This record gives sequence, C-alpha cells and structure tokens, in this order.
Amino acid sequence: MTAPSPSTFSLALANETATAQLMADLALLIGPGDVITLSGDLGAGKTAAARGMIRYLAGDDELEVPSPTFTLAQVYDLPGLPLIHADLYRISDPDELEEIGLSPLPEGTVALIEWPDRAAGLLPADRIDISLSHRPALGSNARAAEITGYGTSATLVARLKALREMLATARLAEAQRQRMAGDASIRSYARLVRDGSSFILMNSPKRQQGPAIYGGKSYSAAVHLAEDVRPFVAIANALRDRGLSAPVIHYADLEAGFLVTEDLGNAAVVEGDPPRPIVERYEVATDLLVTLHCQALPETLPLTRQSAYAIPTFDIDAMLVEAGLMLEWYLPDRGVQPAKNLVAVFIMMWRGLLQQPLAAPKTWLLRDYHSPNLIWRDERKGIAKVGLIDFQDAMLGHPAYDLVSLLQDARVDVPEQLELALFARYIRARRMLDQAFDPATFAVHYAIMSAQRNTKLLGTFARLNRRDGKPQYLKHQPRIWTYLNRALAHPALTPVKDWYTANIPPPVGNKPPASNKTPGDSKTPAANKPPPSNKA
Repeated sequence: MTAPSPSTFSLALANETATAQLMADLALLIGPGDVITLSGDLGAGKTAAARGMIRYLAGDDELEVPSPTFTLAQVYDLPGLPLIHADLYRISDPDELEEIGLSPLPEGTVALIEWPDRAAGLLPADRIDISLSHRPALGSNARAAEITGYGTSATLVARLKALREMLATARLAEAQRQRMAGDASIRSYARLVRDGSSFILMNSPKRQQGPAIYGGKSYSAAVHLAEDVRPFVAIANALRDRGLSAPVIHYADLEAGFLVTEDLGNAAVVEGDPPRPIVERYEVATDLLVTLHCQALPETLPLTRQSAYAIPTFDIDAMLVEAGLMLEWYLPDRGVQPAKNLVAVFIMMWRGLLQQPLAAPKTWLLRDYHSPNLIWRDERKGIAKVGLIDFQDAMLGHPAYDLVSLLQDARVDVPEQLELALFARYIRARRMLDQAFDPATFAVHYAIMSAQRNTKLLGTFARLNRRDGKPQYLKHQPRIWTYLNRALAHPALTPVKDWYTANIPPPVGNKPPASNKTPGDSKTPAANKPPPSNKA
C-alpha cells in the first residue's frame, strides 16, 4: 500500500502566546500514540512550543515545564493522556534512546521530541513535525512554523489547517484556549475566550468504522451513532426552534468536523462531592421531557439549503446489539465466557421483551439525557432553564428511554424515592395533557427500557476498561447494577429477573439494593394514583 503524501502548511507566530495557541489547537486533535517532533536551531522556540501543549493539556497555565536537555526525557501524567517530553540534543548514539524509554516509544503515550534529527531513521513513519525558525522582520519574538504530517498523521495536519482557517474566519485565532474535560467519545472540546465573551470549540472528526461483526455492520453503524458533526447541527437547530436551550451554532466546518457554538456555561443540575441531584433542577428537566414528548415531531430535519438529516430509528437490531454488550464484554470482565446456548436464550428473551415498547408511538430520543449533558441556565424561564448538549446520537424511539437516562443517571446516585417522585410527576403531567395516556403501560415500558439501557451500560463500561484501558468507568457499575435490579423488580420482568439471577454475576464492589421497588409496579403507590383533576 502506498503511504499517504505528506501534508504541509506554514504560518507566522507573532510571539510565544501565538505559539501556545497553535500547540493548544494541535492538542485538541491528537490522541494516545501520536508523535510530534519539534525541529529548529537553538533558541527557535521548541521548548516553548512543548510547554504550550503540556500546559494546555494539564489545564494549568503556570505548570513548570523545564527543558529536558539534561534529564533527556520527562514524563507527564496528564488527564487522560500521558505524555513524554524528550530532548535528544545530547544523544550521540541511537542506542541511547532505549535507555531513556524512547525505543520503542511507549504505547498509549503522546511523544513530544525536540532535536529529532539525532534519531534519524528511528522515528515512526506516522508523525507530525513542527519546524520553527526566527522571523526578525516580524519582530524579535516572532517565529515561523512549518507543520508537516507524515504517513497517517497527514490527515491530522490537514484538519489542523482547516481548524486554524475556521478560527481565523470566526475572529477567534487569538482567543484564549481553555481545555475542557472530554467524554468517552471521539470528540474533544475547548472553551475560547475573547474580549469577555466565551464560545465552545467542538472537534468531532468523522467516525472511523470498526469491524463489521454485527450483521455486516460496525458497532457504531448498528446502533446508529453519529458518523460526523452534521446530526448535532440539525438537531440543535430543531431543538431551538421548539424553544429548548440547545447551543447556537456560530461557525461550522461540516466537512472537517469543527463547530464554534454558544457557551451554555458550567452550572450543573447536580451538586456536592459525590454529586447528588438538585431536586428542583431535576423537576424542570423532567418537565422538559413531558413538553417534548407531547409534541408531533418530524423524522427528517433541514441541515443546509441542499440537504436534510433523517433521524434514525432505535430498532430491534440496535437494541439487541446494545444489550449484547453484556455478554460480549461484561461477562468476560467478570471471568465468564458465555456458551452459545446462553447467548441464544439471551437474544430470544430480549427480542420478545422489546416487542412491547417497539410497538408504541415514537418521539425524539436524545439518548444520553443525564446530568453530564444538562447545563442549568438560571437566567432563562421554564424548561428553557435546562441547557442541552451531546445529543448528536439522537434517535426515534420510546419516550421512556430518556426518562430512564435522567432518573437512573449512570454517573450519579439518584435516590429511589426521588426517582419515584419524578416518575409520578411525569405521569401526572402526561395525563393532564393527554387523557389517552396509559400510566400502567408506560410503567412497563419504562422498566423494559431501564433494563435494556442498564444492561448495555454494564457492557459499555466493561468495554471501556478491557478494550480502551479506561478502568475509571468500572466505579459506576455497582450503581448501574442497582438501577438494573430496580427495573427487574417489575412483575412484567420476572422471567428476565430469574434468568439474570441465574446467569449474570454482580459487579465487583456491588452492594445489594436497599429496595426492589420499580416505578409503576404494585408496590409503588405514587405512580398508580389517579391523575389530578383538570378542574380549577
């Protein structure tokens, strides 16, 4: 196979701040295993460039980042992204690279290497080189940078060029960059601050498809994950058109996958450490779902003047693939290899169970409607107080799914009594707006959607541990197991509960649930109360 042609572009850097901005933009795009070499004469600014990237990734503008000229290599354990900063100036023999941990390069680590010419012929074919040089005609602190991507890194450098061009168009090239915490996805974010105003920069590269092992599809295609940034734009515009607080899209490069959006702020719907729900804010978030679920919503949304976006359906195949993550990842993570007959019974059981909610009317399903994706906007009114982010994977599906996402938050303990109270609040509001709404049927569907979602999450977090080296997600599994048992306590799921009890071990560190109540069963009087009268 022919190697990709190198991708190169050049730019002037007026001062060290401009260098730091360039390195922050590059830091937004890179990931574990990327190699960045810094070339140039003495005093060209190589260490200043490395310092700019390390400080950005650390989220600390004052972090001490000395030149590794004498230590040769310095390792930084940055949030989610370990980095090694090396200076090869004093290397006289390529064999010395092994002594400082650079031969081979450590896996899963970003490598920043100054004086790469000292290791000529030993550097990986896939790398980014930034060649810095003095530009006295532009000022005593000015530099020129030539950025070249070799091998597979050529695509990344092309995206960096596109990002810089969009920021220039948006007059944000000189904005302060602030790193924002990412999530478990391929996306990354930065806050841009300019003249007292702030914006959110989203990096959402086109999704690379994995192996086609789910009925001839990759996992992301089988479960309808967004392929690029276009769904976010279409859904954000549609939500705002209905009076909801999705961010305004200020600038977009749909092809490269970059957006500059409104900054909804930092105010959360949870508080404390460990975080716990702010009841009043969860109530408004529940009311938002009621409003959304009582509307007739289109299945196709306008995107550009020439194109539209069709919202995918949360179909039986997607639901089964998601639930199957429990067998594929969770059980092996617990030391169990499921036999073929167990897998067959699992699929048959879930196929039968999901027929009920599949037959119900569908609405927009935002998919991850939970605390990390809800921003509180106190200055707004009513349901507009709830800011919405991370909805690009939205589907057409059962309205109970998003209510489950909120009331059984995978990352926050939602007390059982609060779940029951908010469930009852939702039921009462739906009945007031639609006398044909059936609380008992909805409660069954809520239990089924809860069991499906929490089954998926146990598998998802095990996969993040085993495949992606992210063990921090395992701490959520006991909470998810508790939610799952709440769902399985519904009488309609008794056969499923018996099967899980016989075949699925609890996660490590799990504590037995304090109660087995589930919204809408015979042990939950709040959800079975008659709806309030519409009379004044």
